[in-house]
Amino acid sequence: MMFHPDTRALIELWTGLSQAADARAGLPERAALIPERLGPRLSRAFLAERTGDDARLRLAGDWLEGFHGAPLAGVGLLSLWRHASRPLVASALRQTVREGRPVVVAATGGTVAFEVTLAPFRGESGGRELVLGLYARAPGPPPAGRTAHRLTAQVCVGVGEPSRPALSLAAIDGRRIA
Repeated sequence: MMFHPDTRALIELWTGLSQAADARAGLPERAALIPERLGPRLSRAFLAERTGDDARLRLAGDWLEGFHGAPLAGVGLLSLWRHASRPLVASALRQTVREGRPVVVAATGGTVAFEVTLAPFRGESGGRELVLGLYARAPGPPPAGRTAHRLTAQVCVGVGEPSRPALSLAAIDGRRIA
């Protein structure tokens, strides 16, 4: 699958960080990310903290706030998506953290096509699940006017090999323990 150059750049950045010596279980620490390494993509990036099936945006670039028509700090990530798309995006959030690899969601917002990349990070305390996201816009005309947009998810795909083993059940004397 051919990804947008911005999507590939984020995946390469995340992959390098996930292979560093201080990454645990394939997840780099948020502190390892230097925002300036995103370059001009920073205005289309966000950092969110997982809260159950959703994630609360902690930071969002100015392009994203303009596209969605409001300040985004503290907003639930799923609220940026059309209602019918939310289960797919919630599944992508779970997948990126559970499997320890980026997940790309193909989406549209108005008449514009996007790839929204979700990449997992460990929080400052090590226990929080953080997700770095990036909107990569397909070539074409910019979104119309000052209309606030909601995204429509079409498909999501995990990128690379999962860095975390699949969960399995274990039993001792017929009793499930994990």
